[in-house]
Amino acid sequence: MTDDTTTETDESTAKRAVVLLSGGMDSATAAYEALDRGYEIYALHTSYGQRTEDRELECARRLADEFDAADFLQIETGHLSAIGASSLTDDEMAVEDADMKSDEIPSSYVPFRNANLLAMATSYAEANDCEAVFIGAHSEDFSGYPDCRPEFFEAFETVIDVGTKPETEITTEAPFVEWSKTDIAERGVELEVPYEHTWSCYRENEPACGTCDACAYRLQAFQRLDVRDPIEYEQRPSYLEDESEP
Repeated sequence: MTDDTTTETDESTAKRAVVLLSGGMDSATAAYEALDRGYEIYALHTSYGQRTEDRELECARRLADEFDAADFLQIETGHLSAIGASSLTDDEMAVEDADMKSDEIPSSYVPFRNANLLAMATSYAEANDCEAVFIGAHSEDFSGYPDCRPEFFEAFETVIDVGTKPETEITTEAPFVEWSKTDIAERGVELEVPYEHTWSCYRENEPACGTCDACAYRLQAFQRLDVRDPIEYEQRPSYLEDESEP
């Protein structure tokens, strides 16, 4: 009887967190970071009409199996695709090659996507008594995407506080928000994240193109660490040379 009671108590007091698990390397690393901090993971994956949604879902499911998620929820939301204005969801817009020196917001920006995703994650978290929502956004994201900035996540915590039950306490955790992609890759290697089960390419389900923004920043991160990215690419350009150019 004592053992059963102890088990029930441990389960009821375990920390829980929702992780927005896209299937990409950033969200995968965020999940393993949450695990390292002692959270039980409730994985939320959203399909919103992005070009590589099938591969991303496959990767997210595999990752959730790898770290034994307490729950895996896929939500299909067509509204972001219907709204359009992003090369990720609009077939009439081309996915541009990477321009890693540009200060312009890229065509891959999905208008206010993270607010939509965090709203769903907060609902999921409140319904399951989770204490935190983890998202893998980082500094190279917010240089191009306005809804990846630190002040956005700080503001969203206010929305959560005001819009949930009085007893609900959910923090928004963006552990890599001040980090580079290279920092994330280095932490992921340390945490033994199975990057072979992740997908970042904006264009293709297989192999990855190697030249879109997502591929370029991912490849550059692994190249800086002198670690081979385990997924397949149509092209593997060197992105280290860009750092020495004026």
